[in-house]
Amino acid sequence: MCMNRVEKFPSPPSFPAKRKQRSKKPKVQVLGLSSRRGCQKEEGEDMELKNLKLYLENQSIVEENEKLRKKANLLHQENLALMSEFEKKFPHLDRFSTTLSLLHNKH
Repeated sequence: MCMNRVEKFPSPPSFPAKRKQRSKKPKVQVLGLSSRRGCQKEEGEDMELKNLKLYLENQSIVEENEKLRKKANLLHQENLALMSEFEKKFPHLDRFSTTLSLLHNKH
């Protein structure tokens, strides 16, 4: 039945060759795709910028951590030297009793 109906309709009129045919895809879709790519590009650039900022902040933290580690090491060495001097001045006291007395005097 459908075949018979198709045969009854005349063929569509032909257009002159000078006239441009429209694309079957709506322009809105094409613009949507290109603008989406632009947004993705901007988001990618934003992510790269954020990544760079975080990397630089991380480097700064690592440098500060290294400075603090060196300072802690120097303070530890100074503490050992002071404890050695203290033990030389008071040979009759051992380190454990000295530490206990220092803690007791603080409180």
